[in-house]
Amino acid sequence: QVQLVESGGGLVQAGGSLRLSCAASGRTSTIHAMGWFCQAPGNDREFVAGLTWRGSNTDYEDSVKGRFTISRDNASNTVYLQKNSLKPEDTAVYHCAASQISYRGNISRRSLAYNYWGQGTQVTVSS
Repeated sequence: QVQLVESGGGLVQAGGSLRLSCAASGRTSTIHAMGWFCQAPGNDREFVAGLTWRGSNTDYEDSVKGRFTISRDNASNTVYLQKNSLKPEDTAVYHCAASQISYRGNISRRSLAYNYWGQGTQVTVSS
């Protein structure tokens, strides 16, 4: 089992920044990749960013490239999502997720590839 706990959401004005954190515990040695997904009301969960747990590969959805940065602190088993230049359309609940499926260094953008999820943290960007 892997447990994931997110934090860091909140209300921010357009152009501002937030850093989301996702603390992983339990059988973290079984994780191959971590992802951040967002879900706005009425929409499906969408991939935002991901990284490989042991390597240095990252992947970003096109609309966040250059604005968001995903990173990991090995000592604390925490994954971060630094969100800069926020836009109102970034408003959503953000979930971190862990995948135990190896894609040989690649990162899946499919939510079905991730079998552990955090509870989500709300990010609201005002215009």
